Amino acid sequence: MPEGDTVHRAAARVRAALAGRTMDRTELRVPRFAAVDLRGRTVEAARSRGKHLLVVVGPDGQGRDPVTLHIHLKMEGRIHVLRAGERWRFPAHTVRLVLRAGDTEVVGTELGLLRALTPAEADGAVEHLGPDLLDADWDPVASTAEAVRRIRERPGRTIGEALLDQRNLAGIGTIYRAELCFLRGVDPRDPVEVGPDLGATVTLARKMLVANANRVVRVTTGETRRGRELWVYGRDGRPCRRCGTRVETFRLGGLADPHEPSDSPDRIAYRCPSCQPRRATLSASPTEENS
Repeated sequence: MPEGDTVHRAAARVRAALAGRTMDRTELRVPRFAAVDLRGRTVEAARSRGKHLLVVVGPDGQGRDPVTLHIHLKMEGRIHVLRAGERWRFPAHTVRLVLRAGDTEVVGTELGLLRALTPAEADGAVEHLGPDLLDADWDPVASTAEAVRRIRERPGRTIGEALLDQRNLAGIGTIYRAELCFLRGVDPRDPVEVGPDLGATVTLARKMLVANANRVVRVTTGETRRGRELWVYGRDGRPCRRCGTRVETFRLGGLADPHEPSDSPDRIAYRCPSCQPRRATLSASPTEENS
């Protein structure tokens, strides 16, 4: 499941494959941008911003403006780096993006979003995001304080939904939310106002994503053996690794609770009832998660 670390690695792979190279084949297989032709242009950069991937393409020989490809993987999207001409091991109908430079080809499949934007439009597309947990310029004091400030703006909101809201801090998805709440001893349904030290929570989130930035398989337990990598995510009904209590799941957001409806997307959440006791009854309706 793509989260901030997944997109960070995808950006690094695209950068290694195409940065500084001139493209000789480009296809944007989405109706609105199908006519965009980037052949003859050079890839200048590829970077992640939370769960967003931005590929910066320079001007063409006629002086036409640079283009930034704005990509969001959503739930199923993948970025593949292949040898040019290599047989695709995925259905052709799932392909949304093809960028080729000489002997290297980058292919995007099942992308949730693909747009060709001006640099200014691309900046605007991500300006709503909170501090990026994998930003090389992350400031342990200023960035943490800004993320905490944003989260605290809605004290009655569930901490689980606040952590998924990319406007607060960028990069956390359902997996990191589950693991982070477990390690902080927080029930994701508790409101922000009763939770423990938010600064420590943000600091731990940063530490977790940085530790996994270059790993193919996420590890939060410190154990890399298959099936031992995560504390609670994916362990519904199985014993907590720490105390043995059965891990439970529930839906958070959307219409999961008809008495407290939310316009936030409905997402699965995990909890060990013993390690993550509830601290309060919800005091307000949750709000939306932005991608």
